[in-house]
Amino acid sequence: MKNNVNNTTTNTKLILLHPYIQKQGTTNRLWLLAFISLFTIAFLLTVMIYTRESIATTVTAVAATGAAKTTSSPPLPKSVVKALLHYAANSNITDKMSYADTKLISDALRHCSAPCNFLVFGLTAETLLWKSLNHNGRTVIIEENRYFAAYMEETNPEIEIYDVQYATKISQLNELITTAREKMKNECRPVQNLLFSDCKLGLNDLPNQLYEVDWDVVLIDGPRGYWPDGPGRMAAIFTAGVLARSKKGGNGKTHIFVHDFNRKVERVSSEEFLCKENLVKAKGMLGHFVVEKMEENSVQFCRNRTSSTSSSS
Repeated sequence: MKNNVNNTTTNTKLILLHPYIQKQGTTNRLWLLAFISLFTIAFLLTVMIYTRESIATTVTAVAATGAAKTTSSPPLPKSVVKALLHYAANSNITDKMSYADTKLISDALRHCSAPCNFLVFGLTAETLLWKSLNHNGRTVIIEENRYFAAYMEETNPEIEIYDVQYATKISQLNELITTAREKMKNECRPVQNLLFSDCKLGLNDLPNQLYEVDWDVVLIDGPRGYWPDGPGRMAAIFTAGVLARSKKGGNGKTHIFVHDFNRKVERVSSEEFLCKENLVKAKGMLGHFVVEKMEENSVQFCRNRTSSTSSSS
């Protein structure tokens, strides 16, 4: 019995230590290790991809939400608008617009679809007011005095200002209008890209990008126009009329306001290039025109041409 036990033990040991059995166990362990490694790598890759996609989706959603808030920002409450107009009209500045005039412009901005593009000729006491009233849109100021423009830009960096040099004089009013009529089918067309215009009344030295903007509201309150050698507002009025008629998209109508409309130059130039049939309201010192875009081959500003110069001289 003892020998049998010993023999059995010996045989068992021989079987456990057999080289083939040892090799087979090692191979199985290697396969198991490889399987676990592959499973782990696949799991990690899945987690990484899912995490990256989740982050990207979250960032996109946040950005979209922010953009939506920006574009859908509500207009200023009527009470705020009323307060701004009140304090602007009752300031101690002597050269300022009346409450009635600023109210008309404010109403146009308020009813303008956001983002509203507002072009203003002239740095005035109301510049900060215009920027505030058009808080959802873009307000661009065109100023003849480069030093004043630089000062305002430095002290109010949120305002977009560009300086421009005018090549006209008030004393040339009749001559300029006569020349514009003669070249209405060529250089002084009502529909054109003013950047390439040779018309003396067309402002072609503004920043290029401004000619591509579809302006919704335009205010002409500059340049200076109260002495014979002053530049006058003929070029600003002509340019506004062309920009309104040359729009490529957006609202087909442009609201154009001319301040100091009671003066000869402003009234005559407006009747010539903005046209009487487009005059909505003229009260006090403000003229309000609504000008529609025209076909590219149009060669006449107004449907009913009259001699403004002869009746105003």
